[in-house]
Amino acid sequence: MTKTLLLLGLSCMVASAAYAQKTAVESIEEYRAMLADGNPAELFEAKGEDLWKQQRGPKKATLEQCDLGKGPGVIKGAFVELPRYFADTKKVQDLESRLLTCMDTLQGFNPIEIAKTPFGKGEQVNMTAIATWISAESKGMKFKLSQAHSQEKVFYEVGKRLFFQRAGPHDFSCSTCHGQDKMRIRLQDLPNLTKNPGDGIGFAAWPAYRVSNGQMWGMQQRLNDCYRQQRFPYPGFASDATVALSVYLGVNSQGSASIAPALKR
Repeated sequence: MTKTLLLLGLSCMVASAAYAQKTAVESIEEYRAMLADGNPAELFEAKGEDLWKQQRGPKKATLEQCDLGKGPGVIKGAFVELPRYFADTKKVQDLESRLLTCMDTLQGFNPIEIAKTPFGKGEQVNMTAIATWISAESKGMKFKLSQAHSQEKVFYEVGKRLFFQRAGPHDFSCSTCHGQDKMRIRLQDLPNLTKNPGDGIGFAAWPAYRVSNGQMWGMQQRLNDCYRQQRFPYPGFASDATVALSVYLGVNSQGSASIAPALKR
């Protein structure tokens, strides 16, 4: 009898813990939903659109002739097709690296100096705002990254290898947190990014506003922080490594709808 009661008690404790964990996750989602209508990302969107049309840089020019892959000045739908190969640079570029090219060729900014600027300072702030606005113009559209060019295929394979590369003092990789189903850290669900995680999850949610630190993050900063958490050296801004990872994640998200700019904890 005593043994039966003990087993019953343990079963109740396990069930209660599982229920508490589930409701905690649900509470986080409810919190996000409550904030969604007033997502501070909207402020960055407005700033980004303004910056796109401003005459800036040594050449006193706008970015309105910037080609993001669908023709000069065409914004809608461009975000969900990036990264992609660009014939003029002969490189596969994501949104932020492509913006660097346009800020260089059209406005005369020094792309090397911008790439070396810390996140949250100088032109990096403007870069994030512009990327936020561009992503918002494709909100709800489905990702359809090209794999037609040989370089796009190479970048996918390189990104895949980087995703699974284990190194650093803790022998971590991207796949340590995002390589299997039903992973969680601090009550935060960790999506499996080796396959299509679904609408608005993982790659389909960045740029995003981080409520915890009151900052707007683009995909380059998100990847940079992943490397920090793995105790890896920081990758260079708009480096081939970060673009390759984005190709891998983006192709895996094929057909998922973008919710960027999203709201994150």
